[in-house]
Amino acid sequence: EHPLYLIEIGQSQKFVDKLAEGIATVARAVQPRPVVVRFSDFKTNEYRELKGGDKYEIFEANPMLGWRGCSRYISPWYEKAFRLECKAIRKCREEWGLKNVWVMLPVVRTLWEAKKVLEIMREEGLERSKDFQVWFMAETPSIAILADEFSKLCDGFSIGSNDMTQGILMIDRDSERLSQMGYFDERDPAVKRIIAHLIRVAHENGCTVSICGEAPSNLPDFTEFLVRAGIDSISVNPDAVIATKQLVASIEQKIILEKLAEQHERALGRPVKRPKSDWEWSPRWDETIK
Repeated sequence: EHPLYLIEIGQSQKFVDKLAEGIATVARAVQPRPVVVRFSDFKTNEYRELKGGDKYEIFEANPMLGWRGCSRYISPWYEKAFRLECKAIRKCREEWGLKNVWVMLPVVRTLWEAKKVLEIMREEGLERSKDFQVWFMAETPSIAILADEFSKLCDGFSIGSNDMTQGILMIDRDSERLSQMGYFDERDPAVKRIIAHLIRVAHENGCTVSICGEAPSNLPDFTEFLVRAGIDSISVNPDAVIATKQLVASIEQKIILEKLAEQHERALGRPVKRPKSDWEWSPRWDETIK
């Protein structure tokens, strides 16, 4: 059932209670470890399929790039439904004492938008603090480019590599033809460079960075890039956990051995030449002229 439909028929509390119960089931099972709850991120075509959805949703030629995520939360057409999600989170934390419940905002495009969402959350009793972290999904090029500014508003980023690839390469991820031609690839140097930039700048500003999606499970060379770039954590499918942990361990061992070899060469007075990876940025102009 569409959230706005439930509000219309006087079933707002039903929505809050059901959502809170689902979150609490997971939060209780893993206490005291944190549970990061991503706020809803359905697209307009998906919302239309819900009961009552055709009354509230518009038609979009490309819903993937349309009215979703934070832009939906702050809009006059959906804000009251987003507030119900906030109430469910607050119920888990305050009524049931599940302080391990944190939140994540999806599809964050602009700074003013993020600030507006945080303002709505504060009005609903959810304010970022030491025991309540707020994370941003990093799916848009803008959030990576302005990582230093977005870092002031959140505690961590979770990279959505599929959407990030779509944005950087201007590719419709649902395009069958482009997929057949091999265009959609998270390993493209442009995508890796922007991810590496996000990781570096986020760390400089005290934020944690993780990644979600299937790429780390399916692409070992992409996983190696992530480890070398300094990613803090990797999300994978349950059936890939053991294999990915082994892969990460082998990559970390490889990096340690490479550094030991470099130290040995320097101790012998030999120059160390390391080939530049395709994801590494060239020195900045201000560093070059020094």
